[in-house]
Amino acid sequence: MVVGPGVVRTARHARAVAAGTAALTVAAGLGVRAFADGDVAKYAGDALYTVLICALVAVIAPRARPVVKAGTALAFSWVVELLQLTGVPAELSRHSAVARLVLGSTFNAPDLFWYAVGAGFAWVALAPATSAASPGRAPRTSASR
Repeated sequence: MVVGPGVVRTARHARAVAAGTAALTVAAGLGVRAFADGDVAKYAGDALYTVLICALVAVIAPRARPVVKAGTALAFSWVVELLQLTGVPAELSRHSAVARLVLGSTFNAPDLFWYAVGAGFAWVALAPATSAASPGRAPRTSASR
């Protein structure tokens, strides 16, 4: 497949926007932790975790459809949460602050719902940005698949 310069610029721009979104998401997470506590901070953090993963997926695959980016982020978040049932993340978290931030340590079933909230938010936020970024894009037909 030949990729024209316009597509490369669009992908580069999409990656830059996604990287900026990731940075803003981290800032929002830190802000929530600084100004809220309890369940509000915890569950907002869960949702923002999935938004961050979605932004990172967008950095890696900027041309993927929003539903794929959000679905990938949700699947990753759920896998990490379910992995906590094994005790492996808890053990790794005892030895590494990074592992504690990325993997957590204790399974909490409500987190699964809040990850879905974050993925839904990311999907809704990405959809208009994706369509606005490619106004001249022709719709796919069965011949172009």
